[in-house]
Parts: sequence; C-alpha cells; structure tokens
Amino acid sequence: MKEIKVPELAESITEGTVAEWLVSEGDQVEKGDAILELETDKVNVEVNSDYSGVLAEVLVQEGDDVEVGDTIAKVDESGEGGGSSDSKEKEEPKEASQDDSKQEQQDEKQEEKQEAKEQQGGEEQDPNKESIASPAARKKARELGIDLSKVYPKDPLGRIRPEDVEEAAKKGKEEPASSKGGSGKKEKKKEDKSSEKTEFSKPVEREKMSRRRQTISKRLVEAQQSAAMLTTFNEVDMTAVMNLRKERKDQFQDKHDVKLGFMSFFTKAVVGALKEFPLLNAEIQGDEIVKKQFYDIGMAVSTDDGLVVPVVRDADRLGFAGIEKEIGRLGKMARDKELGLDDLQGGSFTITNGGIFGSLLSTPILNTPQVGILGMHSIQKRPMVMPDDSIEVRPMMYIALSYDHRIVDGKEAVQFLVRIKEMIEDPYNLLLEG
Repeated sequence: MKEIKVPELAESITEGTVAEWLVSEGDQVEKGDAILELETDKVNVEVNSDYSGVLAEVLVQEGDDVEVGDTIAKVDESGEGGGSSDSKEKEEPKEASQDDSKQEQQDEKQEEKQEAKEQQGGEEQDPNKESIASPAARKKARELGIDLSKVYPKDPLGRIRPEDVEEAAKKGKEEPASSKGGSGKKEKKKEDKSSEKTEFSKPVEREKMSRRRQTISKRLVEAQQSAAMLTTFNEVDMTAVMNLRKERKDQFQDKHDVKLGFMSFFTKAVVGALKEFPLLNAEIQGDEIVKKQFYDIGMAVSTDDGLVVPVVRDADRLGFAGIEKEIGRLGKMARDKELGLDDLQGGSFTITNGGIFGSLLSTPILNTPQVGILGMHSIQKRPMVMPDDSIEVRPMMYIALSYDHRIVDGKEAVQFLVRIKEMIEDPYNLLLEG
C-alpha cells in the first residue's frame, strides 16, 4: 500500500483546503493522474498520483484543511479497478462475499462501540488504541486542546472528523470545571476563543470563508499593520486619451486584433514614473531597501472567489498592443480559475481600477511587500476652469497613490502622481516613447 501525500506547492504555500476529489475510492488510477483539486491561498492546484493502482482509501474529505506532507490517500499497486459489472461479480463471488463479510464485521464493531459509548456515558476510550483522524481533525483538536482518544467518531470506519472534535469540545465545556482538574480553565478559555460566535434573535445565514478569502483578509490586515501606509490624490483630464482612442481604435484593432483600452496608457505612464522615482519600485528586506531594475506590474482582477493580482511581466518592453493582450489573457485566466502560481508572484508595483465598478474615490491597500499601488476611478464629466479662465466640461478621473512612508517620502509620492497625470494628459508622448 502506497501513500499519496500533499506535495511541495510553492515556497510561500504550506497548506490548502480540499476543494474536490476527482476520483473515488476503488477507482483505478495511473501514475500522474490528477486525483484531487486543492484550494490554496492563491490558486487551485491539482494533486497527482505518484503510483498506479487502485485508490484504496481516501483519508481527507472535501473541505478539510491539509498541510504539505500530509497523507491524503492510499493506493494499492497490486489491486484492480473498483468496477462493479455483473460479469466481475459472477467471476469473483468469493471476493464479493468476503467484502460483504468485512463490511458486516465493521458495522457490528461500530454498533458495539456506540453501545459502549452510551453505557459509559462519555467515558474515555482505550488509551492504548491509536485514533484514526483526518489532518483537519488533528489540527482542530490541537486548537481546542482535545485528546483524540476521548473523541467518538460518527464515521462507520472509525475515522475522526473535525465535527466530531467540535462535539467533544462542546461536551467538555458542559462538564463541571472541577471534573477537569487544573487544566480545565485553560482548555475552556482556548475553546471559547476559537469558537466564539454572536447569536442573533432573527434569521441569519452562516457561510465558511474560503481559504482564498481568509488569506485576502489576513494579508490586507497585515499590510495595514506592517506598513506606514499613506495615500495621496490627484485628478486627471482624460480628454486627450479619449480623443486619441476615438481616432485610433479601429486602426489599432485591425492591426493588433485587440481593443485599445485605458489600462495600457496607465501602465505605460506608471512604468515611466517608476523610472523617475525608483523607490516606488522597491521593497524593504530587513534593514535593506531593494530597488528593482525590472517592471513587473500587477493588475488587480476581481473574481467570484475574491481579488487576485496577476502580473504583466516586463511591461517596459511591451508596446500598447502587447500590454492590452497580456491584460486580457490574464484577466480571462483569473475568471476561469486557470492562473498558475507563476502568474501571481513577483510583481513590483500594482494598478487597481475600481472605476469599472463605479468607484469615484478610494484608498487602495498595498499589495505587500510592494510599497506602491495606483488606484484608478470612474470618469465623470465636471466643469473645469481652463488656463484662460474659461469653463469647460471635461471628463475627469480621480487617481490615488497609496505608498509605504517608511521609504517613500510625501514629496516623491506627490511628484510620482503628478508625473502620471502629465503623461496621461499628453498621451501622444507616451505613444512615441512607448
């Protein structure tokens, strides 16, 4: 019997949640076949079988949390597929009867265990018997301070699930503190902290956060706690860009087979500004400032599972068409859940466009360890005073730059945003320089 374990996923990913089993117990699998889809902090990845044979036992269920190195299944290399055709049943009546006998024995043992549980009223199991628990159940037991030998599983095969641990924790909480000895208060306190919930007198719906949403929440809080984050604002007159797009959009699409959007203009402007203000293309490592000599620009994309930030590599080497195509490709992959880890790692600066959802103004949160993020917003027509004191209605956009004040001073941040404003308001230079 061979064990299938959670493989090394990436340097920054050590655990995941079982999203879906692609095969079932008894199925024939070949070496290299995908057997499980794992939801990680960033993307969903498939876990492949390292052996050929029959999937003899599944040790984790959908929704369970697992860590790198955890055993998730067992493969019997000498077994055959778990098909149940009539011909096979006729050819192997003895094996079938043996399986039935084994199942009956298991059911009888489970009934005996349940009866013993009822008679003992929740007393401890045999301490010498090793508990069979899923990795998620063991993790939950550690969190709640529960001894697995005291947990009674509902699974017919005796496997302990997280819900069994939670039920044991509830029963332990109901017991008098005096029966728990000196460690009772400590265990109760730990349990209360991890399972504290607000009860409502009116109907509510509870939904467990996905691993990705939990990670997004954690990273956003960490960004605000670890960086000295400030935001500066400006506004951009979009008249020139909109006129240029109107003049060139048909010619551009015929030539490059892609639409000329706003993102390529802002990406080019960001790259140009980063070259003039390199500290916004840096990060802090210990007591060192690492100034990056490359321009991998992250593009925030909203999906049903939350925000992801795929990276346009070497944006400084791409033309407008190349940037538009890459943004389109990454956006589609994000929505189709096809992004790989390489698509999400190593960005040097991020652009987020809340304007597509109607946002007029916002303060974007840093995508750490990056020290700068540019926020784009809705374009609105507003009366503007022109240089000759006349008033014209112009399409205006507020832009925001959030930055880490530990290495970027206010002067640099303001000048960076002003430089982007200047380049967007004179896009012909961007086209020539790009």
